[in-house]
Amino acid sequence: MIVFQIFSTFFLIGLFTIGGGYAMIPMIQDQIVSKGWITSSTLTDFIAISEATPGPFAINIATFVGNSVAGPFGAFMATLGVILPSMIIITIIAILFKKFSKNKYIQGALSGVKPIVVGLILATAIILTIKLSFFANNNISACNYIFDRQSFTLIIILAILVITFKRVNKKSLNPLLILLISGVLGLIIFI
Repeated sequence: MIVFQIFSTFFLIGLFTIGGGYAMIPMIQDQIVSKGWITSSTLTDFIAISEATPGPFAINIATFVGNSVAGPFGAFMATLGVILPSMIIITIIAILFKKFSKNKYIQGALSGVKPIVVGLILATAIILTIKLSFFANNNISACNYIFDRQSFTLIIILAILVITFKRVNKKSLNPLLILLISGVLGLIIFI
């Protein structure tokens, strides 16, 4: 039954991905798009909606994919699948926290995982930028190399705004303000 496949797929994604929702994107793309449940373009849309929707990114994207594939029960099973591994692991860690906190091997492993998470998030950002800027309909496999000047312009303008603001004010730009600026620039550029 498809809902149990959705649950098991998102359970494995939740179990083997360290670093939160953004680090899950390559694995979600590999598992979900390759099974034909959604297209790469739909996944890109779900990523954007999940980012803009309140709540944890991983739960939002699992819910959207589950609902798209199998309706409300699919959304429930995907959400349960993605959060259950974290709940189990956090419960075990909370019970054994005293032992884990003083173990130098555990501390070393956690320190070693941090650069991997940063690399996964950076790779996802680069892949999404390339897909949005250079491929028609976000379909890399179709080999439609069409430069989307509007999307590329929007990405460059946003990057310049964020970097300039951070250098001038010595602090990060509010994410809500970035969303608002993105929406306004999108309206100006795409309409």
